[in-house]
Amino acid sequence: MENQSGQTPKKNSNVIYFLIAVVVALLGTDVYLYLQKNKSDVIIVNQSDEKSRLKVELDSLDAQVQQINASKTKLSATMQAKNDSLQSRIKVLRVELAKGKLTAVELQKAQGDITQLRYFVAKYTSDIDSLQKSNASLKVERDTLKTNLATVKSKADTLTKQNQDLSNKVQVGSALKVAQLGVSAYKVKGSGKEVEVSRANPAKEIKISFTVAENSLAQKGSHDVFVRIIDPTGNFITEGDSGSFTSDGQSLQYTYKTSIDFKDDGAGYVITWPNPAAFQKGTYTVILYADGYTMGKTSFTLK
Repeated sequence: MENQSGQTPKKNSNVIYFLIAVVVALLGTDVYLYLQKNKSDVIIVNQSDEKSRLKVELDSLDAQVQQINASKTKLSATMQAKNDSLQSRIKVLRVELAKGKLTAVELQKAQGDITQLRYFVAKYTSDIDSLQKSNASLKVERDTLKTNLATVKSKADTLTKQNQDLSNKVQVGSALKVAQLGVSAYKVKGSGKEVEVSRANPAKEIKISFTVAENSLAQKGSHDVFVRIIDPTGNFITEGDSGSFTSDGQSLQYTYKTSIDFKDDGAGYVITWPNPAAFQKGTYTVILYADGYTMGKTSFTLK
């Protein structure tokens, strides 16, 4: 009896120790599971924060590309291809980041892609900046060339006008002008002898006598001389279709045309014009033209 009472307390003590060990083990397991859960929560939170950060950075890169597109810079085919490629990669990364969860491998890949994308966007932006500066420089050069061209054209126009004015002055200066001019009426006898008259009835022709003023600019040689005669009633006398000429910028018909040999020696010239009709009483006007300008003008009166 005494031996059995001594063994019972010892067995109870072993049971208690076992239960304590079990409780400690369970508590240890709970603590481990709790710590693992907290660690997992931290990882999830960290991944979510990283996704948000990557999304913000992706938005920034996208904004840079869109800003370049908004500038309407004219892109080469190569740069346009880069632009399209960057926008395509941004769309793909947006889809990846929009997933509910990312594994550590997927998150790491997204980080690497965005890092690489950041490099390409930076280089692309640099290339666009260089292109814009080059375009600005070319625009300045173009505007400078336009200004220089306008200046040169203005000077050329001025010189052309000056040359034209000078040419006109030379042309005017080289035109023949009469020094002395006179007109007399004549009748013709049966013998063919010409006799000067002052009355209209017997008059059959007029003789226009003139000398040419000294002119070193005038071309020596043959010069056409056009005669226009206005009768006392103010009508221009023409012999049918006598032809026309230009003088002082106007086209005129002539009464009579002849030519003289100009030698700039002060020689006199005589133009004889037989009137196909009868002369009238009154004052006639005679105008001579040569070299495109009026040469001289005079009048004579018949009684």
